[in-house]
Amino acid sequence: MSQVVETSIKNRIYGLGRGKCFTPDRFLDLGGDDAIRQSLSRLAKEGTIRRLAQGLYEYPRIHKTLGVLPPQAEQVIKALTERDQITVQPSGAYAANLLGLSEQVPNKIVYLTQGSPRKIKIGNMEIILKRTSNKSMATAGKMSGLVIQALLYLGKEHLDKDIASKLKRKLSAGDKKELMKDIKSAPIWMRGFLKEIAGV
Repeated sequence: MSQVVETSIKNRIYGLGRGKCFTPDRFLDLGGDDAIRQSLSRLAKEGTIRRLAQGLYEYPRIHKTLGVLPPQAEQVIKALTERDQITVQPSGAYAANLLGLSEQVPNKIVYLTQGSPRKIKIGNMEIILKRTSNKSMATAGKMSGLVIQALLYLGKEHLDKDIASKLKRKLSAGDKKELMKDIKSAPIWMRGFLKEIAGV
């Protein structure tokens, strides 16, 4: 029976594709908890998958020259949010990087959440889930939320024409409309800059 469960899990992992992260919960329909965890442990030992942290695995990407590549933060977070049923919002330097406002890829990647705070260390990368207020999460999962968090990180004194120009190109007409709808979630000092980006 355990072999059947393991084969079913392996086939599902192959179907997910390389680079995808997952927890044992993704396979609950395939067998009991013990059988699932034992199967994942065996697949990790044989090198099919990689264990990133307790209860967190990846079907790793392989580069011809570089070998096994580091996991992608967004894939790690996707697996955790699916398991824990939480909402997250990229914050700080990571938010700025995602928008192309900073070329620096931070080692510490911060997400805001209404769930439990925690830290996940994977190699040189640390993912930090930071508990925050309902107001800060009002725009979670939206482009408007990403923009607000990135600009908070950059700070009022660094909001110049170059930043505005980059965001004008980056955001679609729909994104700009959404930005104006959510402008009340931004601090007062930022609102004029958001209007400039949206062309209002």
